[in-house]
Amino acid sequence: MLYFDHNATTPMDGRVLEAMLPYLKNVYGNPSSLYRFARIARTAIDTAREQLAALVDAEPGQIVFTSGGTEANAQALANAGDAGLFISAIEHPSVAENAKARQMPLTVLPVTTSGRLDPQCLEQFGFRAGDFVSLMLANNETGALQDVATVAEHLAGRGVILHTDAVQALGKISLSFRKLGVQLMSLSSHKIYGPKGCGALVRSRDFPLKTLIHGGSQEQGYRAGTENVAAIVGFGKAAELANSEFQQRNAGMRALRERLEQQLLAMPGVVIFARQTERLPNTLQFGIAGVKGEMLLMQLDRRDIAVSSGSACAASSPESSPVLAAMAVEPALAGSAIRISLGKDNTEQEVDQFVSVMKTLLAIH
Repeated sequence: MLYFDHNATTPMDGRVLEAMLPYLKNVYGNPSSLYRFARIARTAIDTAREQLAALVDAEPGQIVFTSGGTEANAQALANAGDAGLFISAIEHPSVAENAKARQMPLTVLPVTTSGRLDPQCLEQFGFRAGDFVSLMLANNETGALQDVATVAEHLAGRGVILHTDAVQALGKISLSFRKLGVQLMSLSSHKIYGPKGCGALVRSRDFPLKTLIHGGSQEQGYRAGTENVAAIVGFGKAAELANSEFQQRNAGMRALRERLEQQLLAMPGVVIFARQTERLPNTLQFGIAGVKGEMLLMQLDRRDIAVSSGSACAASSPESSPVLAAMAVEPALAGSAIRISLGKDNTEQEVDQFVSVMKTLLAIH
């Protein structure tokens, strides 16, 4: 199979699985207990916290492990008080739906046709102390990167809480929580070749984080429930590998994306979304006039090629992508969208094979 859907999930790295196995089989002590067998599990969690903190330029005590990026986003938005709530028009459903569910005034910040929030547009909004703003760092569909640090500078000193969903950015671009200037940041394990069911929320040292799940003192009292030790160990190992192999992975995926982009642009009718803006090195979303994306996706699937049309969390929705709609992409073109998200183990031969199949399929239409 040709797997080109790494923004949806990644295969677990064999080295990650190897690190997890002892905590799935033999080291099963509850890390909240006091005897030595349990303290081994606690030490493993502490090590994972250090590994993840090193990847995102934070301190271990700022890391709160969760069940995934969705829970991290939900816990972040639980810190929105009674003041204004602001999200961008291109947020992941786990942010957008949680924001709508809070039943409080919600302002959606527009993006340009390139898929980026224009920091200058923030001048028209009268931000007040206590307002909560959520702006994703990298879009899961187009790969467009947001200038979160500049937004943080704009909001600095106003008492506004700024959260960024960095799930897609983790391991793909250089990421510094300290330099971003945000108060909260969401992460996920299975986007960086770690296990599913594990994520994290990073918080500023002085931020009074609200607890979403009560019932125990785990995770510094911010997230109750016995920790999934094996998954946390896996997340830590995946973070360590992403850190040590960052340059190699980044350069390899960028070269493959550029190779694919050049070949696609040589095909008639292909439009690459957000092409003129800075994007993730592994992500390319394109549309083809007169082609239905869902049908093309199914035809590719029959040829054992896995791609997506956008967010995996909204794949069952019959509606066009809200992200492309926010970018003012014409509905028919948006309906043809296919997203390619490359991984560290993809090859030039696989990219060329995909293009060859695409040419065959488009000749049928």
